[in-house]
Amino acid sequence: MEPRPKKLLDQLRDAIRLKHYAYRTEETYVQWARRYILFHNKRHPNEMGRIEIEALLTHLAIDRPKFPNRQAQLFLISIEFCIG
Repeated sequence: MEPRPKKLLDQLRDAIRLKHYAYRTEETYVQWARRYILFHNKRHPNEMGRIEIEALLTHLAIDRPKFPNRQAQLFLISIEFCIG
């Protein structure tokens, strides 16, 4: 029996750890990746692209107008890990 492939967020954690990022940075990136996936009804990031990223950012800007720029930057970086 073949071993099961790692889940996407575990793969993201591994990629972040290879780059020796801080644990808090890892947790932040994983949290944003999770939000992105859940916002789009659990679609895999490989199936999504610029339109879906813009949709979430628009949602955050409209529904959460106090959404800081720094959080938006972290979101984009974490998504880049998933689809990059």
